[in-house]
Amino acid sequence: MPQMGFWNYNQPYNPCFMFENTLRVAILDMYDGHANQGMRSIRTVLRRFARENDLSMHVDEFDVRGKAEIADLSYDVYISSGGPGSPLLENSLWETNYFALVDALFQHNATNEYNKKYVFYICHSFQLICGHLKLGTINKRQSTSFGVMPTHRVNEGNTDNFLDGLADPFWVVDSRDWQVVNLNWEKIMALDIKVLAIEKERPNIPLDRAIMALRIGNEMFATQFHPEADPEGMLVHLQTEDKRNQVIQDHGAAKYYQMLDFLNDDDKIALTQRTILPAFLNKAIHQFQEV
Repeated sequence: MPQMGFWNYNQPYNPCFMFENTLRVAILDMYDGHANQGMRSIRTVLRRFARENDLSMHVDEFDVRGKAEIADLSYDVYISSGGPGSPLLENSLWETNYFALVDALFQHNATNEYNKKYVFYICHSFQLICGHLKLGTINKRQSTSFGVMPTHRVNEGNTDNFLDGLADPFWVVDSRDWQVVNLNWEKIMALDIKVLAIEKERPNIPLDRAIMALRIGNEMFATQFHPEADPEGMLVHLQTEDKRNQVIQDHGAAKYYQMLDFLNDDDKIALTQRTILPAFLNKAIHQFQEV
């Protein structure tokens, strides 16, 4: 069974009572039981958005990989989290369930003029959806990308309203062993997908730059970074011995301490967290209120 929560900041907590105008959100937990900061950060963004918008919000969490749980089509918003491990498919039960929902969401949006479903794919989920739609090559990086990194806006990313207020480059939490590169432009154009951001430029390294953000139609958004990440969660990661050693080995001690300093900057990952997912939710709630 999914973990359920009911967030309403004007009424006492009562999971048995559903307000008429309640935004229903499904969080698809892709962490497979591994310790993480991602789920906490997603909950933080949702709670803050509900409070700041005086919104009743019902949230269910589904352990997709660990227990093969999956949401149905009754939700208004779906957020599919990051997670560990390979995004290459193995024909498991959870994959069957997950991609059945993915296909059903595409079908629903294609056949319903109103009441569209809004879906956000994060990091591991970004790679899964790119593999499912055959949007490009998915391969393992030569080394892990981890830390507070610049990401560059490209093409429609320079005007996309989900990125309004972010600089170019803007700063993100990146945590990847895998990557999506070499886009299939025929598929991209056929599915009305916009490429919005790519990873930092590395002129001294002759490798393809990974795709970091996509808009899929008007209702679906995907990032290969973690837009939900906050300074508190990133500090926990950076202070663990393995992550500290990894960053110092890959980038040097000066870069490591610079990343720690970045966590205090309101115009870096704190700004990204307060921009992208809230803009996505704001778009969803406008349709929700109209319907």
